[in-house]
Amino acid sequence: MDLALTNEETTETPGNDSAITVRMLTPEVREQWDAYVQSCPAAPFFHLSGWQEIIEKAFGHRTHFLYAERDGRIAGVLPLGHIRSRLFGNALISTPFCVYGGIATEDDAVFHELEVAACALADSLNVDYLEMRNREDRHAGWPGNELYLTFRKAIDPDPEQNLLAIPRKQRAMVRKGIKAGLTGVFDSSVDRFYDAYSQSVRALGTPVLPKRYFELLQSIFGKSCDILTVTHDDELISSVMNFYFRDEVLPYYGGGTPLARRLKGNDFMYWELMRRSCERGLRVFDYGRSKQGTGSWSFKKNWGFEQEPLYYRYYLVKADSVPDISPMNPKYRLFINAWKRLPLPLTRIIGPWLARNLG
Repeated sequence: MDLALTNEETTETPGNDSAITVRMLTPEVREQWDAYVQSCPAAPFFHLSGWQEIIEKAFGHRTHFLYAERDGRIAGVLPLGHIRSRLFGNALISTPFCVYGGIATEDDAVFHELEVAACALADSLNVDYLEMRNREDRHAGWPGNELYLTFRKAIDPDPEQNLLAIPRKQRAMVRKGIKAGLTGVFDSSVDRFYDAYSQSVRALGTPVLPKRYFELLQSIFGKSCDILTVTHDDELISSVMNFYFRDEVLPYYGGGTPLARRLKGNDFMYWELMRRSCERGLRVFDYGRSKQGTGSWSFKKNWGFEQEPLYYRYYLVKADSVPDISPMNPKYRLFINAWKRLPLPLTRIIGPWLARNLG
């Protein structure tokens, strides 16, 4: 069976009279898909159906969003994106451009059927590998990559308690930003955000994602996506794009201008987001993933967040080993150093072409 062609597979689960059917997501099922994602504890923001349109329109990649039905109801979902690149390989990923992915279900039999379907799809597409970006350790026996960690913390209902919970040295950085007279406002446009973000990623030696991508995130996710921008005397300092899901806030993409370091703009920005999220009644601050030993990893640890391992697991098809396309890989070092020296306008032209294949 080729899932890419037939769109569904039906299996009888041993010991259960109810059959499980695996299908491809279609527009008519999006509402049911998202309702399931909202109700399933194992499903994060990155399982919402809107990611399918974003991945296809922003980057031109083909997607395969699988779901399993039992008794006429969705019982599990698995968003997959297919990225083919001469530079970085041929992969089926759950989910590209997202920190979390994998199979979301509370039913072990459904989990098994979606796993089998994903492996069959990877085989039929003849990819190098299938990658599952899990928060929990699943897929026993699959090789893994545990380079990434995530940082999550409960938000206290009292803003003052949240401030006091920040370790002393980091709290001092936040107070310096407050005393500097920084101001946080929510932007309706991605323009100022993209300016700050593109400056930051160029400084890190990383290709910038296309502006169109951020515009799509904002338009497709609506109130579940906003931009907090920090200014000083109306001058751009830093900006962050955030996602909202259930009772969680996820600051996902951010950046700052050269002034951000001197004025503690990033420190103030994340505190301001936490403060406002507290006032909205949100209860979890998800700082997202970082690679161990990097600057962002150290920054998040300084906030007193406990790190949690992420379990990225791989079903190898053509590849002989787990891929390593991390910027920490020595073979990319020359490229990274050269990228940092490129003029900013040029990186905004070339970067999106490269970044679309990083996933």
